[in-house]
Amino acid sequence: MFRKLATVVGAIVLGMTVFGAAPAAAQPGTVVIGGGSGIIIDQQFECTVTTVGRDGAGRLVGLTAGHCGEAGSHVLAEANPFLGEIGRFTFSNPDLDYAVIEFNPAKVVPVNRIGNVTIANVGAPAQFPHVVCKEGRTTGHTCGIAFGDIFQTGIETWSQMCVVEGDSGAPVVVGNTLVGMVNAYLAVACFGPEVGTNMHAILSDLNGRGIVGGGFRPI
Repeated sequence: MFRKLATVVGAIVLGMTVFGAAPAAAQPGTVVIGGGSGIIIDQQFECTVTTVGRDGAGRLVGLTAGHCGEAGSHVLAEANPFLGEIGRFTFSNPDLDYAVIEFNPAKVVPVNRIGNVTIANVGAPAQFPHVVCKEGRTTGHTCGIAFGDIFQTGIETWSQMCVVEGDSGAPVVVGNTLVGMVNAYLAVACFGPEVGTNMHAILSDLNGRGIVGGGFRPI
């Protein structure tokens, strides 16, 4: 059985922890957000940002897992929920399980490194026996062997990384190349295989829609 990895917010104090954010980089009234940052959606669910960048129109946008919210969902920063809304979901694709967030540039300081993951570019899906790593708001930095696209779907990569609830949307990298996002695990957290959508599939779909996020480039 697949388990999607959004987690229900238990208490606002959960929002006070972020893995690897750099408080010194954020001015009063702003928060650092990048691939690996924790977010709170509609004050109900916690997920992880995949990456932040600019779309073809210059808007500040980010990606996360589609099951974390739907168009219009409000986004708070887990690192500072008291800052209020920092963005909203503008689009969510349930088939590829990715979503687009438009961030408020007055409140968000975009970065390409959170914790132990740096995103320098976007690349092709990982293949066996590549080592893939992720940075998630729940389990932080974990790595494992990539199994590749086991069922030849053209959109998925399986791996043996440890993921649990709240890690949905976490960036999956090979070195500093973003290759996918975390979406679910099979059967047992941190033991059953992880499965996620490839970035090439996400960006191909997004760029073909002519919506907010089209032409996305990571910071």
